Amino acid sequence: MIYLFIILLPLAAASGWIAGFRHHKVSAKFFDNGTNVTIPNEYFIGLNYLINEQPDKAVDVFIKMLEVNSDTVETHLALGNLFRKRGEVDRAIRIHQNLIARPQLEKYQRIQSLSELAQDYLRAGVLDRAERLFLELIEMGEETTLSYTYLLNIYQQQKEWNQAITVAKKLQPEVPSMHVILAFYYCELAELARAQGQNKQAHEYVKEAIFWDKNCARASIITGKLAAEVGDFNQAIRAYKKIKEQNPDLISEIVTPLADCYSKLNLEADLIQYLQDCLIEYPRVSLVLALSDYVRKWHGDAAAIDFLTEKIQHCLSLRGVGRLVDLYVNNAEATTKDKFMLLHQFIGKLLENKPIYRCLHCGFAGKQLYWQCPSCKRWGAVKTIHGLEGD
Repeated sequence: MIYLFIILLPLAAASGWIAGFRHHKVSAKFFDNGTNVTIPNEYFIGLNYLINEQPDKAVDVFIKMLEVNSDTVETHLALGNLFRKRGEVDRAIRIHQNLIARPQLEKYQRIQSLSELAQDYLRAGVLDRAERLFLELIEMGEETTLSYTYLLNIYQQQKEWNQAITVAKKLQPEVPSMHVILAFYYCELAELARAQGQNKQAHEYVKEAIFWDKNCARASIITGKLAAEVGDFNQAIRAYKKIKEQNPDLISEIVTPLADCYSKLNLEADLIQYLQDCLIEYPRVSLVLALSDYVRKWHGDAAAIDFLTEKIQHCLSLRGVGRLVDLYVNNAEATTKDKFMLLHQFIGKLLENKPIYRCLHCGFAGKQLYWQCPSCKRWGAVKTIHGLEGD
């Protein structure tokens, strides 16, 4: 309440001076260099509400005191903006609706008020009303870039990807990175089409994604999935292999599907060679673990232990150490097996709640790869965590 008092006191004082000066409602007089400055009774009523911890009533009084005219519109807008930023969206809406209802507003003032009200609705989650107001502003030819940007936000929330694409294309000339976002939108459509068994349509969307961003690794992953689902494993392998050039950070995402494709073709030796080449250039524990599985399969636990011991020194990770301890558990004598088992459980507990991915923009972390960060809504910002607790 004290914070609200500090914010509203100068506003109320200023509005009281304006109202008193214009309407000559004298309830108290202050003399400054011979000039009378009057403050109306409503000002003291509002202060009384604040003192008695009734801020809602105080706000109503102060808003009514601010007569809407060319001198006070900016004060109304500032007050409404303040309430929205503080999360008091209902109050912000009330202020901006009150402004728009005034016929004497100048055109630019009405446009600004409409934009602020649309943002209020967006903040409140009333997306249909916000959308209508932003579209109205665009039809008026005003606040176009800002309105399109907020519309993009709305369509993303609603997962209306076709509408988002339409808006993004309008913004693309002014936003250099918009081509990357457009590729993600088409990938969203491709995933939906694939889930519905519309593979031909999914391929078309993937082509559009690559048109907008030739380095779209997600498009390559979808292409790989589509090819593998119809048994075209060679095509799937070619698609997955593009990831290394497009976005090496996603190599860990394609190790398992790539291994499945090579297995179906009985070309596991080729897979091992490819993973070894990747490991030289991009030390990742996911590659080490995949290779250790084949070493164990073909040469036994002892060889796998030696392989892991050597490789995890170059990409030290708890996941790698955990796999190594697991192998020791399987091969330890009875006198030491319990000790290795305890160590294995300890590492498992350490990794149990550790995130695998983190957003480079806002720091959001989790165990699932999100193409759009759930927190800051940035596309492509969530990356695999590297280091001791990561890949």
